[in-house]
Amino acid sequence: MARVVREIAVWGTVLYIDVASPDVDEDALNVGLDAARDFSFHVDEVFSTYKPESVVSQLRRNEIAIEETSEEVKEVWNRCISARDMSGGAFNPWSVEGGFDPSGLVKGWAADKCADIVQAHGAKHVLVNAAGDLTLRGGTLIDGIVTPWSIGVVNPENRQETVKHFQISDGAIATSGTYERGAHIVDPHTGMIAIGAKSATVIGPDGALADALATALMVEGRDGAIIFGNPELADYSAWVIDRHGDVAWSLGPLS
Repeated sequence: MARVVREIAVWGTVLYIDVASPDVDEDALNVGLDAARDFSFHVDEVFSTYKPESVVSQLRRNEIAIEETSEEVKEVWNRCISARDMSGGAFNPWSVEGGFDPSGLVKGWAADKCADIVQAHGAKHVLVNAAGDLTLRGGTLIDGIVTPWSIGVVNPENRQETVKHFQISDGAIATSGTYERGAHIVDPHTGMIAIGAKSATVIGPDGALADALATALMVEGRDGAIIFGNPELADYSAWVIDRHGDVAWSLGPLS
């Protein structure tokens, strides 16, 4: 069995990837990790709102139209439209100052893509952690035994305290909150800082959508529970720490 762990400084954070396989050696896994690293740098060049020449920055300045962009940019744009509509506008990349900002979806989307890349190079057991947006494949392999990945959610007011664990073999889990960037999520309805929740975690099969829904719950808090009545979200769960008081609530299959 081969296992390799890689940390990649990108997107203003650290992308952590843990891969293992009983079928290929470390060299093959490293080739996959190199490809995932190159893709993550590419994502930064295309989707960053901080790089003036990125495609997203050009879109924000109305220098190009979405029809002139690549298929991957159109894919993220359309995924954002879908998530906006599904969340009743609680997730809305077009409502922020400066124009279109897909940051609340693209990390989860990119984590899924990185997992696809390393799997294509032989990885069977995969964890991709993009600063709170995780994609998991195949469980974790330890001493020849496969078990679910154990993913902890930390207290947004005390990073040393883990307040919840989830056991996930395959899927995505995304957490939004005042962790790395402080209070940074804007309520599209008011233009003010979101006050719906302290922390919101969403678990489901798709990283991009989990990422967007976690952002939506930060905005809506308990009012966001209605979003999960959508039949398309039957496989999604949420665990949310309320804005006021030490109270958490959950919904969906894992609640």
